[in-house]
Amino acid sequence: MSPSSSRGARRTVSGLATALLALASPLAAPAMPATAATGQVSTVTYSAADLTEALSYWTSARMKQVSRAVDLGPTGPLSKPWTGKDIPSIGRLFFVDSSGQDTWCTASAVTSGNRSVIMTAAHCARLGSSPVNTYSDIVFVPGYAKGKMPYGRYAVKATMTPRSWAEDTVNDVAAMVVATPAYGKRLTDAVGAQNVAFGRSAGERVTAFGYPATTPQRGEELLYCTGTSQLAGGEHRVPCDLGGGASGGPWLAGFNSATGKGTVVSVNSHGEGHGGGTPMYGPTFDKTARAVYDAAQRG
Repeated sequence: MSPSSSRGARRTVSGLATALLALASPLAAPAMPATAATGQVSTVTYSAADLTEALSYWTSARMKQVSRAVDLGPTGPLSKPWTGKDIPSIGRLFFVDSSGQDTWCTASAVTSGNRSVIMTAAHCARLGSSPVNTYSDIVFVPGYAKGKMPYGRYAVKATMTPRSWAEDTVNDVAAMVVATPAYGKRLTDAVGAQNVAFGRSAGERVTAFGYPATTPQRGEELLYCTGTSQLAGGEHRVPCDLGGGASGGPWLAGFNSATGKGTVVSVNSHGEGHGGGTPMYGPTFDKTARAVYDAAQRG
């Protein structure tokens, strides 16, 4: 559920389960990051040079360019602009996918031992069923709003996804470790964090957040849906029509609009059918998701 724009000829890819709709012009292939698979978790790490390149690449102008390049049609009736208290722990996640397209997803900072973990969808980190096709130039912008970056930018230094995603496109959840900027604080010291829980049953009232590429917002504003989750074929689902670009956005149980805090119990993964749409599905945060999170908070 990510929109994308090609770096040469313009093309868009719509739908929740594809890589974001992105827009850009073809570049030389980036250096391959280091990859490893241990037990249930596949890890990709990026060098200091990679992080510097990612921050240089994702300028404010480029972020605005990719927003203008994608239009998934009108924002759905269930998706509302968030007008309450700022939620700096939720932000846009910009990256270059395995086909060289500029794209974005949504992610949230969560409590962790290293105070540097964000949760998102696995398809925002790498292509499913293709272990070598990982993404590059990944940058998290907490609290992003209409081109403003009030808490700066955080380059991602490692991604952790289920090995089952890399090999079989199963378990669409990822945890990422961001680098601490030389000029700033660790991520959650700067923006706060959402709690995260595993093994929760469906049936909770949740608020799902994301930055979809629908009109008129085009990824520039945080939108949300609310609903009660249901179990559906091993996944959870909620009545929500957030479009591509909202992938990886948190499902917050017990969300308190006065504090902007809740507990992440899943993330936006995909909609129904080729073009997405209601309802929204999210992965079950089971033992595999817990292993991914634990690997990240040790990173």
